Amino acid sequence: MNRLTLEEIARLSGVSRSTVSRVINDHPNVKPIVRERVQQVVQETGYQPNQAARTLAGRRSGFLGLFIPSSVKVIFDDPYFPRLIQGISKACNDNDYTMVLFVLHSPEEEERLYPKLVRTQLVDGVVIAHTQVGDRLIPKLVADNIPFVVIGQPDVDTASYVDTDNLVGSYAVVAHLVRRGYKRIATITGPMTTVSGQNRRQGYNKALHDRGISIDDSLVVEGDYTEEGGYSGMLTLLPANPDAVFVASDTMALGAMRALRGADKRVPADIAIVGFDDLPSAAITEPPLTTVRQPIQRAGIQAVETLIDIIENGPLPPRRIIMPTEFVIRETSERAS
Repeated sequence: MNRLTLEEIARLSGVSRSTVSRVINDHPNVKPIVRERVQQVVQETGYQPNQAARTLAGRRSGFLGLFIPSSVKVIFDDPYFPRLIQGISKACNDNDYTMVLFVLHSPEEEERLYPKLVRTQLVDGVVIAHTQVGDRLIPKLVADNIPFVVIGQPDVDTASYVDTDNLVGSYAVVAHLVRRGYKRIATITGPMTTVSGQNRRQGYNKALHDRGISIDDSLVVEGDYTEEGGYSGMLTLLPANPDAVFVASDTMALGAMRALRGADKRVPADIAIVGFDDLPSAAITEPPLTTVRQPIQRAGIQAVETLIDIIENGPLPPRRIIMPTEFVIRETSERAS
């Protein structure tokens, strides 16, 4: 008989994995009726927790590290990160952990701080808020048996992660532009050094391919998820005469719209714009931005709950959680009849 997993106990109990973990580890922050239901399922199934993971409980610090790698240069300028950190902080508080934020400004700083922050057991586990292809931090965490979870899909098969369905979200928004009658649909991609950037580009390509539209390289510009990247990307695209642009983040979309205003181009009368994220600013741009809503705060909460599960029950099998997106139609893609 296969060994039961924490996730299966949670399903049978009708609660989350983190709740089951708290019950098994005698955490006080559980309602009595919930505790009794979980304990009954554990007793009926004969579930045995990962003893090696439980042995580590006595050596825990009560701190979880949030790592912002050196590849992120605009943490305090991009509205994405405050929303993400809010979710992470809330989940830490709800589970009696304290969040410790580490902003790593350079690869050299990362190399210097890593032994102090992790190998000295200052934190029980790590949430990595951003990763690039070939990231050096993840293999070190794996080698040192440090519990971790990545927000955003990494290029390491054994890593646990929480991500948004970037391909499906971008596919939906580009398909919408085709249905609205746009012919020359351009894109300002995310960084191709990130899996999110690659997946959003793949969704763009697939939406056009499925509708018999050839990819025109002159209509594709790589961005960097910053407003300035969107601004410069839009200026680069203008000579190719696009009639619509899928911008791979709302922050870049703001920069693209600023570039269009400077070029006396109207949105959407001259060029339609769609984004990705649904940040608070998307609803109040002029005109309001059509975009893909991803659950940023919820992803932060899910990442912490997943990390606690890994700490308490071991890293295998890797947790791979893909969260759904929602397409939000506003005025920037509404073509005049």
